[in-house]
Amino acid sequence: MTSKARAARREGPRIRREKVTVAHMILVYCRGMHQEAEKRNSIGGEIQSSRPLLCDECYALYEYSQKRLTYCRFGEEKTTCANCPVHCYAPQEREEIKQVMRYAGARMLFKHPWLAFRHLLDGRHRNSS
Repeated sequence: MTSKARAARREGPRIRREKVTVAHMILVYCRGMHQEAEKRNSIGGEIQSSRPLLCDECYALYEYSQKRLTYCRFGEEKTTCANCPVHCYAPQEREEIKQVMRYAGARMLFKHPWLAFRHLLDGRHRNSS
């Protein structure tokens, strides 16, 4: 069994929901901040949207974030990344995702209220590790 297959088997509903939430945040950010950039990278099945396309810069961040979530050491017990004791993002990607979350956070309340609400609840969960 490949490491990708093992990771997919470990992935439960919490990680899948976090992946969808981050994908939506990046999409909101890209649509708002990179309006003029060419959007040619589809983010596929996680997003139910008429045009789930990202520019190259946002797509790279999207792929990075999905990989980090797939291999998160806390798995289903994870809190939100902002409250995590282990910062697994590289410094540049960490700054990029902070920008995305600052921009998209409040907008998520209007665009995807259920995901935003669940994300707030998940942020209240503290990891005991």
